[in-house]
Amino acid sequence: MTTQVTTVETDAARQYVTEARRIVVKVGSSSLTTASGGLDADRVDALVDVLAKVRSGGEKEIVLVSSGAIAAGLAPLGLTRRPKDLARQQAAASVGQGLLVARYTASFARYGVRVGQVLLTTDDTSRRAHYRNAYRTLDQLLAMGALPVVNENDTVATDEIRFGDNDRLAALVAHLVRADLLVLLSDVDGLYDGDPSKPGTARIAEVTGPEDIAHVEIGSAGKAGVGTGGMVTKVEAARIAAAAGIPVVLTSASRAADALAGRDTGTYFHRTGRRSADRLLWLAHASTPQGSLTLDDGAVRAVVEGKKSLLAAGVAAVEGDFVAGDPVELRDTGGRAVARGLVNFDAKEIPRMTGRSTHELARELGPEYAREVVHRDDLVVLA
Repeated sequence: MTTQVTTVETDAARQYVTEARRIVVKVGSSSLTTASGGLDADRVDALVDVLAKVRSGGEKEIVLVSSGAIAAGLAPLGLTRRPKDLARQQAAASVGQGLLVARYTASFARYGVRVGQVLLTTDDTSRRAHYRNAYRTLDQLLAMGALPVVNENDTVATDEIRFGDNDRLAALVAHLVRADLLVLLSDVDGLYDGDPSKPGTARIAEVTGPEDIAHVEIGSAGKAGVGTGGMVTKVEAARIAAAAGIPVVLTSASRAADALAGRDTGTYFHRTGRRSADRLLWLAHASTPQGSLTLDDGAVRAVVEGKKSLLAAGVAAVEGDFVAGDPVELRDTGGRAVARGLVNFDAKEIPRMTGRSTHELARELGPEYAREVVHRDDLVVLA
């Protein structure tokens, strides 16, 4: 059974929605396109009508994370369904991204709102300098009164540097821009305690923590077959955002106005944690390790329990072909991933460093080798 939420808690939650100043809204491909894969201008305009009204008073800021580039490019390229191979997905994204942004630009222009396109890859957001640049760009667009439209850069992203789905991207963008609220819009009006197409199932109005939905069997596929996300990715995105101190409303695009007005629609995910260091959230949820370092037992304790940097003396083995600055997994001797971090050395450099103290490395290899292998500021412990 789901946890019972009192009326007072419900009212407070919905009031928080109405008081949110900076809001990230994510919309899925199925909510923007026709059955044949092209953009549905009426659906786009309907969403824009809602978002423009919300920000019309000048007190609220909207960041729109929009899927639909690949879906929009299908029909123009003569494709009937989303291709499975990466090359054709990239080709469809190349055609569709221009169509998508042009449609948003024209639709928001009806309200005198300028649109700014921001395309991201995980590489843009897990590295320190790139992360700062992404934040500054989005923050400046909002400060200048523009509405950022964010998407993954599908035209160049490979399997190794992809977010995987725009639900997760939206959760991370919400954290990046220090949003007060994340709204996930799809073709389903909330999370249900079973298959919503079957009788007897009920909408889950609020989720106060993971235990509330531990019993729920969550489906993985959307209806239209044009996107990559399903309810699984939306619940995971909600978990990421809520754990980072950002409440989430999950509902259908057709009920966006009700959701943003704080009415009882969809599923409201309460905050379950506080905001953490920005880049560490990206490192934990958006990076793809390019290799791994096996730590001895003492180093595992120092990293996991002591929150210390990883020194060469604690490294027992190296796997992968990474370069300095890449994300790597830190594993215990049993092969279990205990942390993830940005490494300070190339993979080929580390074998001659393992098990040796910083003083010894500085004396024999030079002072540049006296650094941490992974600094604690670039390291996140995995649950």
